[in-house]
Amino acid sequence: MKNITATLFAVFCLTPLLTVSGQAKSTKTIHVLIWDERQPKQAVAYKDFLGNEIAKRLTEQTSEFEVRSVALDDADHGLTAGNLEWADVIIWWGHVRQSEVPEEKARLIVDYIREGKLDLIALHSAHWARPFIEAMNWRSIEDAKQHFQQNGWKGEFLIESVKPPRERTVPIHGSNLTPSYFGYKKNQNQFQAIVHLPWCCFPDYRPDGEPGHLTVQSPNHPISKGLPRNFQVPKTEMYNEPFHVPQPDEVIFEETWTKGERFRSGMVWNIGQGKVFYFRPGHETYPVYKQPEMIQVLQNACRWLGK
Repeated sequence: MKNITATLFAVFCLTPLLTVSGQAKSTKTIHVLIWDERQPKQAVAYKDFLGNEIAKRLTEQTSEFEVRSVALDDADHGLTAGNLEWADVIIWWGHVRQSEVPEEKARLIVDYIREGKLDLIALHSAHWARPFIEAMNWRSIEDAKQHFQQNGWKGEFLIESVKPPRERTVPIHGSNLTPSYFGYKKNQNQFQAIVHLPWCCFPDYRPDGEPGHLTVQSPNHPISKGLPRNFQVPKTEMYNEPFHVPQPDEVIFEETWTKGERFRSGMVWNIGQGKVFYFRPGHETYPVYKQPEMIQVLQNACRWLGK
């Protein structure tokens, strides 16, 4: 868990850490919890599961991270109170067993994020992970409140939220984008807002292993530090816009394919006092997270979020 308090003792203890130039060295270890569904198909690309591969590569060239790699089939789904209290950042990979994560665990994780105790990195198919969906739902309702207040409504308003008709279904092209907001006056002092929650999905996907071409949209952002302006993922699954999620606060990467598809492949949302970073590249049968640029993105994100 992030240290969100400062003590007088810490101020006095800074003196021995000063360098000759008078600048303090950073000694904080960032605690990274890697959560992986551990789908058997991962064996095509990862000998010891995708999450363990990320854990190994994240710490190969730096001692600034302390990592725990956990799985859905671990005790308490790997999301024990001890693990959540310990973590500064969760990296999440889920695919075909997303619904086995209890909703109360997802809500607890988002509570931690909102309180500034934790940040989430959702990878690829974790767009349907319950913690990611819960965070996007919370953000959608907050955005709706702000939207109606900015449009002049100053009275009391009630919020009704509407989920997609079926969990984890794919919206078609031409559908109204979600989240979307509607409202009506109940009386002179009350207003009813209706928020259609985001699908957290997109109309097209294609797991054919064609390369994705990434462009850094925010070259000065900490997450893109040290990366070339343009780079390629040699084999990946394609996702195509529109991605039904709230408007992100920052877009770090855009990805394109030779057949014309595009996707905002790195996005950040503020969730209360914490953040969620969604990073799109991946597929369980392609060695995407053996690629140095992918690990660089995760290292940068963990440094920035876990500070």
